[in-house]
Amino acid sequence: MTHPVPANPAPAHRLRARRLGVETQSEAVVFMHADCPVGRSEGVTARTQIEVRDGARSIIATLYLVSSDMLALDEVGLSEVAWRRLGVAPDATLHVAHPNPLDSMSAVRAKVYGHRLDLLRLKAIVADVVAERYSDVQLAAFITAFSAQPPQLAETVALTRAMLEAGDRLAWPSPIVADKHCVGGLPGNRTTPLVVAIAAAAGLVIPKTSSRAITSPAGTADAMETMAPVDLDLAAMRAVVDREGGCIVWGGSVRLSPADDIFIRVERALDLDSEAQLVASVLSKKLAAGSTHVLLDLPVGPTAKVRTREDAERLSDQLVAVAAEFGMIVRPVLTDGSQPVGYGIGPALEAHDVLAVLRGAAGAPQDLRERAVQLAGGVLELGGKAAPGSGAESAAAILDDGRALAKFMAICEAQGGFREPPVAAFTHMIEAVRGGVLRAIDNRLLARVAKLAGAPRAKAAGVMLHAKAGDSVEPGQPLLTLHGESPGELDYALSFAAANPDMLLVRPR
Repeated sequence: MTHPVPANPAPAHRLRARRLGVETQSEAVVFMHADCPVGRSEGVTARTQIEVRDGARSIIATLYLVSSDMLALDEVGLSEVAWRRLGVAPDATLHVAHPNPLDSMSAVRAKVYGHRLDLLRLKAIVADVVAERYSDVQLAAFITAFSAQPPQLAETVALTRAMLEAGDRLAWPSPIVADKHCVGGLPGNRTTPLVVAIAAAAGLVIPKTSSRAITSPAGTADAMETMAPVDLDLAAMRAVVDREGGCIVWGGSVRLSPADDIFIRVERALDLDSEAQLVASVLSKKLAAGSTHVLLDLPVGPTAKVRTREDAERLSDQLVAVAAEFGMIVRPVLTDGSQPVGYGIGPALEAHDVLAVLRGAAGAPQDLRERAVQLAGGVLELGGKAAPGSGAESAAAILDDGRALAKFMAICEAQGGFREPPVAAFTHMIEAVRGGVLRAIDNRLLARVAKLAGAPRAKAAGVMLHAKAGDSVEPGQPLLTLHGESPGELDYALSFAAANPDMLLVRPR
């Protein structure tokens, strides 16, 4: 099909902006006609990185070419991400050209070939990442290169420092600022809201910034978002902590270690979470939030993120050693990662478990309660609010007498208001085919089922467990219920569950 040449051709390297309404997640993408004279003069091809400028504002975007009449020869089509980042006015004329060379990619290539990176080169990479000059392909190369090498203390410290210095930092008047973090990899295990409520009720300052899911069906921020707003800026976060002593907010909204949120997005797509980047991710966020004393939960199990006690001890040593370089006190706690914690897996289902524990409901998951009490007790001891060995008892008392519930509701109200988590429109129960004992639960397969059902994007989607490892089951007894917000996603999850019957392994007694 031919395309008319504009009566008044645009000046060289300038094209009319057109908003295409195309969602490309977080990567800026632009489109040009294959016969566009600007593209031809620049010698661009599909997936070329190009700079698009509107006055003083510019972005680096990935280019795609079209050969239909979707675009005129003098137009450049922008994805929604590209449009928002540029702040383009309708009918604006944009300057399009090759970007300046991305010098920090030489350091990425060095890492790919097995070289260690120093602080200077890591700061250059992180600065370009935060400036959104890296494409997803380039980010994937950096993340994969780190995952392929065993961690080294000096390099991990340098990566942590580079990520820390690229964002904002908080400072608090209290000499002790507590925090708790779980390295993840265990479905459910939504202890953070409970720990924050208990610790804040005990008088500790605990400004909790949490991540969204990387490879799991829900992160703490995803679950918390079903009960209260988590997208608070720094001023709002500070106001909540000043008022209630604690908060539970999404770290990406407060620009604490902003490179981490970009890395997490690509790690999620790759299903990778390297040890060095895990350490830098956790500690850069904690340091940026002003934390001084941090309790780290490391679940250990054959299908958890941390598989063996040896792996957990090595990761613990890395976290403690890197934290010490910054003057932060970190106490790792190795916990049981052999099966999910709580009944729900997915943002809203996990939130329902949290509320059941806080409210002392008859059917509240006792394993979630016990783990939260254990971890909160560790935080109380670390923060000087309980004597060594008495933290769990103090934490249980705060939970049982309603102080934790009252504090949690107050934090929710300060963050913008409490709401009950949603309930899925579609459910399907899976029953035991044979009787026996539930010998094992595959955490990774179960998480996969929850994600296929729509979690974490669909907040009410996920899996509800009805049995735990070690339980006796009878034929026809409910084992789990799938929850979905659409029939299609529920069907995907059911198909996967049917193809993986040993996800919940029932053996004869």
